[in-house]
Amino acid sequence: MARLPKYVLDTNCFIDASRNAEAALAFEAFSAREAPRLYLSAVVAAELRAGVNRGRAALERAVLAPYIRRGRVLVPTGKAWDALGATLATLAHRDGRVLAQVSRGFALDVLLAHSCREAGAVLISANRRDFERIASVFAFEFSAPYPASL
Repeated sequence: MARLPKYVLDTNCFIDASRNAEAALAFEAFSAREAPRLYLSAVVAAELRAGVNRGRAALERAVLAPYIRRGRVLVPTGKAWDALGATLATLAHRDGRVLAQVSRGFALDVLLAHSCREAGAVLISANRRDFERIASVFAFEFSAPYPASL
C-alpha cells in the first residue's frame, strides 16, 4: 500500500487565501480534505509572522496554533541549513550571480524545499518559477495549489 504524502503549504497560499475570496475557498477545501496530512513549515511560520503588522494574535491563534498543538511543525535540520548554503553556491556559480544579491525570500524558499524533501513532504506553492529553479539543483516534490490527492 502506497504511503500518502505529507503536504506543506507555502507562505503564498496563506497570503492569497487572506486576500482573495476564490483563493480562500480553494484553500479551505484543500485544507479540510487534507487536514490529516498538512504540516506547517517553521520557515513559513516565520515569514507569516514577519509579514503581519496588525492581527498577530489572530495569526497565532487561527493559523499557527492548530499546527503547533498537533505537533505538525517541520523545523529545518542542520543538514537542511548546510544544503541551503551548497544550493545557493551552486546556483550562484551556475547562473553567474553574486551570492550577496540573492534575495532573502529566495534563500528561504531553498531552505523550505530542503526541509520538505527531508520530511518527505510535497510543497504546495504558487511560486513555480523559483521552485523549478531550485529543483534544477536537487530533487524535491512540489505542486501548484491545490492538487487532487496524490
